[in-house]
Amino acid sequence: MSNKKDVLVLCTGNSCRSQLLHGYLAKELGERAAVYSAGVEVHGLNPRAVRVMAEDGVDISHHTSNHVDEYAAVPFDYVITVCDHANEVCPVFPSTAKKLHHNFPDPAKATGTEEEIMQQFRAVRDQVKAYAHDFVQAQFQAT
Repeated sequence: MSNKKDVLVLCTGNSCRSQLLHGYLAKELGERAAVYSAGVEVHGLNPRAVRVMAEDGVDISHHTSNHVDEYAAVPFDYVITVCDHANEVCPVFPSTAKKLHHNFPDPAKATGTEEEIMQQFRAVRDQVKAYAHDFVQAQFQAT
């Protein structure tokens, strides 16, 4: 019997913030959890999200942008929404799932030069990384 937990990271378009958190959680949790990410819409994987994660040594280039309905049959232990829109329209999951929410700024809406946009991506990436670390410490250290 596996003790592996199922974790879903949910955002609006599953292109950026959810992908960042998916990458960090998968790295930190390893074999302790199966991490999924999805959106209430599907916008495709943001190339800047891939770049900014690669800068920090995490490869998410193989990730796909998935719709939350694809995972309706997965008995999630945790559902983490990373933007207010996804939190508001989040589908109902079985009551066994622990629902967590943190609204991260959307770096995909950043404007300015390419470097200014990348700085916003890095800032959000660093917030997401800290959140991932805190989540793992709080939810997985006792296991």
